[in-house]
Amino acid sequence: MTAASDTLAPTGPRPRGGAVQSVKDSLVVAKRNLIRMSRIPEMIVFGLIQPVMFVVLFSYVFGGSMTVGGSNDPAVYREFLMAGIFAQTVTFATAGAGAGIADDMHKGLIDRFRSLPMARGAVLTGRTLADLVQTALTLLVLAAVALLVGWRTHTSAVEVVGAFALFLLLGYAFTWIGALIGLSVRTPEAATSGGLIWLFPVTFVSIAFVDPAQMTPWLRHVAEWNPFSATVQAGRTLFGNPGVVDSPAWPMQHPVIASVLWSLLIVVVFRTLAVRKYRSATS
Repeated sequence: MTAASDTLAPTGPRPRGGAVQSVKDSLVVAKRNLIRMSRIPEMIVFGLIQPVMFVVLFSYVFGGSMTVGGSNDPAVYREFLMAGIFAQTVTFATAGAGAGIADDMHKGLIDRFRSLPMARGAVLTGRTLADLVQTALTLLVLAAVALLVGWRTHTSAVEVVGAFALFLLLGYAFTWIGALIGLSVRTPEAATSGGLIWLFPVTFVSIAFVDPAQMTPWLRHVAEWNPFSATVQAGRTLFGNPGVVDSPAWPMQHPVIASVLWSLLIVVVFRTLAVRKYRSATS
């Protein structure tokens, strides 16, 4: 009898291991989230309206009063502006990622996922992949609007695609910050607020919308080492747009490398923290 009792095992499902299975589980969760998004079209519509409004407002309201490289030409500012708008759009998706995960937690959906034999990190990875697809769609529409208001690129198609890839990588990195916020609060409303508050200083204390030469020295130093600024600088460089910052700061001298390194660092750090938080929250 003792031997028989020693062989008893828990009857609940166990997470399946292996990198391949983890990828499959993540894709299943991503598909579930994409289907959910398609059934709530207002989420997509409202997500498109905000960046389009930023383009129109900044281009036509502030364009004539901004100086870029000594020029007050609104057309120059529009080209200067767009890399910042693209980067801002992908980072603001953070709030939606956090709110979505907080909503799943609030409704108990995460607990149901936990009862299934699936990789622990697949729920979060699938969610961030689905948000990445939505962000890519938003960038596509935003690029079309930018072309309509006068934005142009002056480099090869490969460099333009590379710039958009850097924007998407930054957006994917920031969605992991949103995932951590969504797991750390009690309601989707709190996740939305928490996901936006810190984004404003990150996006505006940067080189995105104004020439950093107009900032005080200490603030310019902060802006030049901002991970957001590195991606904006890389975007302008790859687009061939005006406003590329001439600075001895390493991220401004090597923006593409800096953008990739910053984004990967954010993914590694915040994915680790988010998965750890997910395990503790569902244990």
